Amino acid sequence: MSRRRIGFWYRFAAVLCKPPLVVLIKRDWRGMENIPADGGFITAVNHNSHVDPFAYAHFQYNSGRVPRFLAKSGLFSRGFVGAAMRGTGQIPVYRESTDALSAFRAAIAAVERGECVAFYPEGTLTRDPNGWPMTGKTGAARVALQTRCPVIPVAQWGANELLPPYARKPNLLPRKTHHVLAGPPVDLSRFYDREMTPDLLKDATEVIMAAVTRQLEEIRGEKAPETPYDPKLERVEQRRRTARAVVHHQKQRQRGTVQRVAEHQEEGQGK
Repeated sequence: MSRRRIGFWYRFAAVLCKPPLVVLIKRDWRGMENIPADGGFITAVNHNSHVDPFAYAHFQYNSGRVPRFLAKSGLFSRGFVGAAMRGTGQIPVYRESTDALSAFRAAIAAVERGECVAFYPEGTLTRDPNGWPMTGKTGAARVALQTRCPVIPVAQWGANELLPPYARKPNLLPRKTHHVLAGPPVDLSRFYDREMTPDLLKDATEVIMAAVTRQLEEIRGEKAPETPYDPKLERVEQRRRTARAVVHHQKQRQRGTVQRVAEHQEEGQGK
């Protein structure tokens, strides 16, 4: 595959990052033939460790089509980090934008230039207790439907065993294996030529996430939960549990107050 547009900064980052990755983790990489040799495309990748962007970037770099990750726009103005982000062609996300589509205008432009844009559709580390992909955000679907580019579902597993989600220290021994499986493009043609409503974007996102989950099922050799973990629903349920706990506590306090009043009255009558 062509290695065009890698540039100095990406090669420099590879020189820094590849040796420790090779030492720390073994590789089981499959599906690289599904990475397009030419033209713009999206990869939709699951996220289960703070290490996996580096491990996944290693896979993608070796395919000859380097990924352009989305990152907070503020990072691009911070000294060496900002220079590296700009030099490697990472994509700033302007979260202050009120237009959901214009927030991804740089991603759309990158795809139209023939680049690979890597999306973590979950938006953060998975909170599923068993590491399965959560429900996704609609950014990848927006860019895909706007550009009609291929969307490659990619699952990864193993970096989370090296550094589990939210862990402070890595688990170095025994040496872990980073599994990656890239699948064939997701068929989103049913969503073309339709108004880009929230429901449409939600449906397209579910199709993308289902494809990513299938790849992870193959890696892990087991079935994912029928219903993906939804952090929004979990927050709602947490608020409900908190409200119930508050009400229960208030009722207990009220019972205690009533009981103390009754005891006081009994004591008064006894005198």
